[in-house]
Amino acid sequence: MKKVFHKISAVCMAFVVMFSAMSFTLDAHYCGETLVDFSLFEKTETCGMEKMQTPEPCEDSVSEKSCCSDEQLVIDGQKDLRTSFEQLTFHQQTFVAIFLYSYINLFEGLDENIVPFRDYSPPYLIQDVQTLHETYLI
Repeated sequence: MKKVFHKISAVCMAFVVMFSAMSFTLDAHYCGETLVDFSLFEKTETCGMEKMQTPEPCEDSVSEKSCCSDEQLVIDGQKDLRTSFEQLTFHQQTFVAIFLYSYINLFEGLDENIVPFRDYSPPYLIQDVQTLHETYLI
């Protein structure tokens, strides 16, 4: 039960971190006071009222305010969690370089297969332990 609780809490904390660092934009198109279209990932479509207005010369007509409006709600995530490698100090860059060098050289193979016990013989068997304790593998 304890392992299940730990796994559930770890997944919940991962989602909290992911959603707090994520930013998104919500676009909405209003025609008057009525919401016509909204979109989370792409630009909203208009209701077509802008196309119905005929273009007239500016001198002859009085410009009226359009009844349509576009609103954009931007929700920014936390910028603290995103680290960039351009802001590393000299000591941090040195640490990263040394760590990568030692990590890559960690997995180099040996020139020959060294067996440290090749020159030593196994000890003599004085008594058979399986027969002594009467344990047999079937």
